[in-house]
Amino acid sequence: MENQSKLSDQIHDMWDLYRKCLPDVGKAYDELPMEVYKEGALPEKIKRLMALTGALVHGCQACVLFQTDKALEAGAAVDEILEACAVAVSLGGTMGAGETTRVVKFLDEKGLLDELKDRR
Repeated sequence: MENQSKLSDQIHDMWDLYRKCLPDVGKAYDELPMEVYKEGALPEKIKRLMALTGALVHGCQACVLFQTDKALEAGAAVDEILEACAVAVSLGGTMGAGETTRVVKFLDEKGLLDELKDRR
């Protein structure tokens, strides 16, 4: 499996290039997520875990990596991310399971699974 951190960086770089080519579209696109993911009745962390589950079921690799990173930034623990993956596996079957391996590799590359691997 390819390096997920590098893939995430490449996707981010290409999105930035796209936004430079069509800045009005990029600006319009950014406004909705800024509103949706702000703190409200649900904290941002929960919203990011929900988005991760949707991304896993849908099979969007860019979304999976982005939402995993954003969930971590919002304070999600690795256990919470893995449980969100479990929901995706339950809902999405093999699509959710296949994309969950991307999350596991991404977390492993960041050294975030070491403690869990030692516990088991």
